[in-house]
Amino acid sequence: MDSDAADEVVFEFQPVFRVFRSGRVERLIPGDRVPPSTDQRTGVQSKDILIDPQTGVSVRIYLPPVPDSTKLPLLIYIHGGAFAIGSADSAIYHRHLISLAAEANAVALSVNYRLAPEHPLPAAYDDAWTSVEWAASHANRDGAEIWLNNHADFDRVFLVGDSAGANISYNLVGRAGNGPAGLNIVGLGLIHPFFMIDKPDKLIEYIFPTSAGLEDPRMNPRANPELRSLRCTQVVILVAENDWLKDRGRGFHAALRESGWKGSVEIVETEGEGHVFHLFNPENEKAATLVKQVASFIQSTSGSTLESETHALKI
Repeated sequence: MDSDAADEVVFEFQPVFRVFRSGRVERLIPGDRVPPSTDQRTGVQSKDILIDPQTGVSVRIYLPPVPDSTKLPLLIYIHGGAFAIGSADSAIYHRHLISLAAEANAVALSVNYRLAPEHPLPAAYDDAWTSVEWAASHANRDGAEIWLNNHADFDRVFLVGDSAGANISYNLVGRAGNGPAGLNIVGLGLIHPFFMIDKPDKLIEYIFPTSAGLEDPRMNPRANPELRSLRCTQVVILVAENDWLKDRGRGFHAALRESGWKGSVEIVETEGEGHVFHLFNPENEKAATLVKQVASFIQSTSGSTLESETHALKI
């Protein structure tokens, strides 16, 4: 293959990545990685754990200041990035998880999954599920990670993600209906979620070639016959007024209500902001409000089954 042919772009998803005929992938948004640390402002500690040497799946765990015997809610967080960019150890997600762990007073587990297009979907789903199973292995207090053994309350587990990570989080809750034992998933938090509701998506066609498109329940909740059995009692959906994915979040809200799911769902719209604004401008007052909204969801949600109800707010 001559150099001109090798440098031909065969697929591009702006502003995220492009793929060349040679197979080379160019990611268009740089990601600055930062090491785990103890945050001086909040006292939140973090550390990295490799949980699957074969695939490279790892997690970054966050622990706020806590007495030795205190059990805290467990937040499992899945980062976004079109399934193709981002990492748990990127500066923006490290900062975000510190804020969430501190505000919610929760043990947080942020997942590093393999990225498309080098690793087409469903690799990210499988990697995230590996992390859930790994967390569940600590439910008897004899797992490999002492922070989870000592401080995670496995009766109060929350799955939260943004953008593509929200899609993965939703699929994890659905998959949890068949296990793993030891985790009581109470709530699902979807921040600016990615779904296919009413039309195909070129990105998914490229990075998920085995998907059935709009008939795939992993991508389109309306195609999911098990949606009414979603294994949690509380859902919060956060959308942004100027986000191109806003209608997809609203579509998920409508599909969940119409499915007959017996839980409580709240949808919150941030006015005047765009997609994942809180990650790129965390000092924004509305970004702080979003973090507080997610933290409040974690703090106030109990494990009891609720009658179906829905709420809509604007902030």
